[in-house]
Amino acid sequence: MKKRKFGLALASIFAAGSILAACGGGEEKEEKTTSDSGTTEQTSDFSVAMVTDTGGVDDRSFNQSTWEGIEAFGKENGLEKGDGGYDYLQSAAESDYVTNLNSLIRRDFDLVFAVGFALHNAVAEVADQQQDAKIAIIDEVVADKENVASIMFRANEASYLAGVAAAKESKSGKIGFIGGMTGEIIGGFQAGFEAGVAAVNPDIVVDVEYAESFTDAAKGQQIAKRMYDSGVDIIFHAAGGVGNGLFTEAKERKAKDPNANVWAIGVDRDQYDEGKVDDSTNIMLTSVLKRVDVAAQEVAKLAQEGKFPGGELITYGLSDGGVDLADSRGAISEETMTTVEEYKQKIIDGEITVPEQPEK
Repeated sequence: MKKRKFGLALASIFAAGSILAACGGGEEKEEKTTSDSGTTEQTSDFSVAMVTDTGGVDDRSFNQSTWEGIEAFGKENGLEKGDGGYDYLQSAAESDYVTNLNSLIRRDFDLVFAVGFALHNAVAEVADQQQDAKIAIIDEVVADKENVASIMFRANEASYLAGVAAAKESKSGKIGFIGGMTGEIIGGFQAGFEAGVAAVNPDIVVDVEYAESFTDAAKGQQIAKRMYDSGVDIIFHAAGGVGNGLFTEAKERKAKDPNANVWAIGVDRDQYDEGKVDDSTNIMLTSVLKRVDVAAQEVAKLAQEGKFPGGELITYGLSDGGVDLADSRGAISEETMTTVEEYKQKIIDGEITVPEQPEK
C-alpha cells in the first residue's frame, strides 16, 4: 500500500483555523452564487457521507468529530444535508455496516467515510463489490483496494504527552487508563500513555482495565469507581462512550466533595464540556486530540478535486498537528506544560520513539 503524508496541508489548515472552500479541479462542477448580503459563496455538486460504528453520531468522541468535519466541509461548499449534499447513517449493530455502506453508495454519494476499525471487513467487502465507489476508512488500514483510502493517526504520540502531564500533575502517584475494545488501535493509546508516565516517574504503575465495549457507560463508571477508590487521581480513557461513565463518576465525586482530587483525560476531541461540574469546576485535565474532523475535510477536498488517495495510507501525527493535547484551561501548571512541550519537540525531532503497543 502506498503511504502518503499531508503534513504541510494539514499544518496550514490548523494555522488558518479552517479549510478554505474547494477551489475546483478534476471533473467536479462548481458554481458561485451571490447571497443577499452581497458576499460570494461557493457551491458544489460533490457529495459526501459517513457510516458510524455502533457508538452513534453523537458519541461525543470519534464519530461526532468525523461528522463535524463532514458538516464543515458541506457548509463551506454550499451543500445541504441529505442526498446530493452531506449525510450520515448510524449503525446500531455490526450487521448494519455493509447495509449502510451500500445504501449511501446507491444514493450516489461521491465519497463515503467508514468510521472506526470495526468497519474493516465491511469496507473490504463493499469495495470489492462496488469498485466505482470511493470509500475512506478512519483508524484502520484496508490494503490493496484502489477505491479505499486508509486514514490513520499516531495517537500514541499525543497519549505520551498525556502521560507526561498526568505523571507531573498526580498527587497520589496512582494513575489509571480505561480502554474500550482490546486491539491495536486502543493499544496505541495505552502504550503511549504508559511510556509518557514512565518517562517522568518510572515508579508509577498505570492501573489498566478494558471495558471490552465502546458504548457501555455503566461499565466505564464501574471501572472509574474502583480506580478512584484505590487512590488513583487521574484517569485517561480511550473508550468512546464508555468514557461518559468515567466523567459521571468524577463529576459526582467532585460535586459531593469540592476538594476531591479526581481528574479525567478525554480522547479524540476536546471533551472539556463533558467535565463541567458547575460554572467554576471542571474535572477534565486535558484531552488527547485526534483531528479526525480536519482529516475528513482534507480527504473530502482531495476527492472533490479529483485527487482521491485511493489505495493509499494517510498518517497524521504530532509533527503536522494531526494529534495533540487540548488546551487544559489552566488545569495543568505552567511547569508541567513546559515539560510537555519539551517532550513534544523531542518526539517531533525523532529523539524519542513512542511505542506503538503495550509491552507484553
